[in-house]
Amino acid sequence: MSPDLTFLLMLAVRMAVAAGFVVSASVIAERSGPAIGALVATLPISAGPSYVFLALDHDAAFIAQGALASLPINAATIVLSLTYVVLAQRHGALVSCGAAVAVWLALAVIIRSVPWTLAGGVIANIIAYAICIPLLRRFRHAKMPLITRRWYDLPLRASLVATLVATVVTLSGWVGPTISGMLALFPVVFTSMMLILHPRIGGKATAAVLANSAWGLLGLGVAIAVLHVTALRFGSAIGLSLALMICVSWNLALWWNGRRRLAQVK
Repeated sequence: MSPDLTFLLMLAVRMAVAAGFVVSASVIAERSGPAIGALVATLPISAGPSYVFLALDHDAAFIAQGALASLPINAATIVLSLTYVVLAQRHGALVSCGAAVAVWLALAVIIRSVPWTLAGGVIANIIAYAICIPLLRRFRHAKMPLITRRWYDLPLRASLVATLVATVVTLSGWVGPTISGMLALFPVVFTSMMLILHPRIGGKATAAVLANSAWGLLGLGVAIAVLHVTALRFGSAIGLSLALMICVSWNLALWWNGRRRLAQVK
């Protein structure tokens, strides 16, 4: 089998695997309400497969550098969420999502021009979340209407994340670890939810899912920082495993805390 055909087959497999993760997670989010949906959406279901596939093609230094670039991008994602949540209260899906993505891209350009360190990335996340979490608090609660799925919903979600994985994997050898790390954290799950859920359940209900995502994204930022530190010391496999463990444990802790508070109210 020729090298080009092997590459295309492996790329197709990687796209299919990543798309399957995202589609499954988004369906769970739709059926579980904004709080649980946010916890599922903030798991590394698009960034995770992208990083795994990057680790198959590159060494630990590449992964560590990519994680360093991903860290400030995680701060940009919470600003994207805030932008959408505010606009979705009064505007349609295209305007709200388009403006949110435009803000994310503008921040990505700025982030790309800064020589980041681990401390700088952590500080950027602390500042972004300290500002955005209080502002998002009042938008967290909304009634989730019954959702009727349309025929194109699942293919659209699958194609979005598959395109992201294909872009990251294909370009990583050319653009280097910094751009690869930034691309890996493009908020494909959030944008797909904006475009699919907003027209069906309304902007306020969709915004509630993203408003609940703030604390989950904070855990993702911690996981990215750990990946940067551990990939070089212990290898990509251990670094990625630890990062995944942190994300899952963090979101489970958030879920347990939410259940405990609800029980206290009752």
